[in-house]
Amino acid sequence: MDDERAGQRVLSGRILRGVAEKIDTVIWFSDLRGFTRITDTTPEQAIPLLNDYADIIVSAIHEHGGDVLELIGDGTLAIFTATDRSHACSAALSAATAAREGIARLNKRRLEEGKPITDMYLGLHVGKVFYGNIGSRERLDFTVIGPAVNEASRIAAMCRSVDQPVLMSSAFANVGGIKHRLVSVGRYALRGVAHPQELFTFDPDA
Repeated sequence: MDDERAGQRVLSGRILRGVAEKIDTVIWFSDLRGFTRITDTTPEQAIPLLNDYADIIVSAIHEHGGDVLELIGDGTLAIFTATDRSHACSAALSAATAAREGIARLNKRRLEEGKPITDMYLGLHVGKVFYGNIGSRERLDFTVIGPAVNEASRIAAMCRSVDQPVLMSSAFANVGGIKHRLVSVGRYALRGVAHPQELFTFDPDA
């Protein structure tokens, strides 16, 4: 898939409703730590908080060549595509680093202003997915579907259990040129995934 944005492809008539394209991509699935607790205790803060953190996360994704497909409550689904898989994985890692650094700065500012803070849980995976638009004649959404998308979501959810802000699949970690930056956190059973998966995170000593 080339670097044109989805909207441009629709306007040019190259993507029609219900037409899907099979692509190889990095899948980014992130959400915010403790968001339910924040909405329960300070509901008036929920929308401003979401906007603050979305600014950081979406900007980091776009600045490193990713496409944000969906914002689902506190969740973000994005993809990174490239003809070279290793380039897409490196771009996703750079976006993850930028997002974490931006959130650290945001948290410092929000604490000084007496506002609640949170952090990002992120799952990164790579695989083949179907990319296209779904919906009614009045409303279309671009998205990706397939087992790899479900796995990325499960990997992000596992961040809570292993107390890591970022987790990556072995398929992602084994792409050439990036594994030296990562460290294994062990093998885990992911809900809805047939076999336990080895997961990785940033190596603090790399």
